[in-house]
Amino acid sequence: MSQEIILITGSSGQLGTVLTKKLQKKYGVDNVIASDLRYDRDFNGQFEVLDVSNFEAIKAIVLKYKITQIYHLAAILSANGEKAPLNTWDINMKTFFNVLEVSRLYNIKKVFFPSSIAVFGNNVERLNTPQSSNLTPTTVYGISKAAGENWGNYYYEKYGLDVRSLRYPGVIGYQSLPGGGTTDYAVDIFHKAVNNQKFECFLNASTMLPMIYMDDAIRATLELMEAPKEKITVRTSYNIAGCSFNPKQLATAIKEIHPNFEITYKPDFRQDIANSWPMSIDDSDAKKDWDWQPKFDLKLMTDVMLRNLELKYNNNPITI
Repeated sequence: MSQEIILITGSSGQLGTVLTKKLQKKYGVDNVIASDLRYDRDFNGQFEVLDVSNFEAIKAIVLKYKITQIYHLAAILSANGEKAPLNTWDINMKTFFNVLEVSRLYNIKKVFFPSSIAVFGNNVERLNTPQSSNLTPTTVYGISKAAGENWGNYYYEKYGLDVRSLRYPGVIGYQSLPGGGTTDYAVDIFHKAVNNQKFECFLNASTMLPMIYMDDAIRATLELMEAPKEKITVRTSYNIAGCSFNPKQLATAIKEIHPNFEITYKPDFRQDIANSWPMSIDDSDAKKDWDWQPKFDLKLMTDVMLRNLELKYNNNPITI
């Protein structure tokens, strides 16, 4: 069996930071090529400065390292994307087209494309949103993800390219700061709590959204990519879920450990985005096809987040 050589685009983002380390551990540091727009001086391993909107640049890296798999994480997220919609569309789609085309032309074995609950709109069942729901997203980020799902399916059906995808809910982790998503209040709130700061939430107290702890999100990604090809029945993107909660419930869980924590609510434009998204997700297809099962509930996630951020802010090492 030949050695897998993996390229990760957008490796410095919230998900990429953790996924890169997990892939290095699995495949070896020298066999994982991290890439982003700016060089990370603290990065340990193989790193390339890469603008994925440049086809020739990504082609050069694929040929240089003889890449066999690509994890395409580079994208502009939901809240930031609404500030410049056309630019968000151009970047999110052009980068994915480049990944698809270079993969088709140079025999990449597998491509991972992260989708999102942002693909859903107001006309879906918001409780236990089904896998096959109609996709009418309300943000340009969601529109680009819905289009990306269909392009991934197209490249699989037409060219046999093995594109796999997950519809992530809000991803919560301690390893990096919020990255401009609508669910990122659920990351920022922990930083404020650990630093004894009051938190002003940009969503109202009762806004229920599906979330997933980082460890579960990474494990789901690896389990999907390692599943036998014949087990993959969804070639757009799989629903996955961790646990659903609202800001008030999260604040209550934090107060169990930090009783003096204070939260206020000042909804902004992100409230309308959140109101169009599911409150919980039906991920039965992922469970059936490749045995997906989350491990972290609200309490366990809160305990781990606070413990690790306390270590971080006390300048102690964090084990990922």
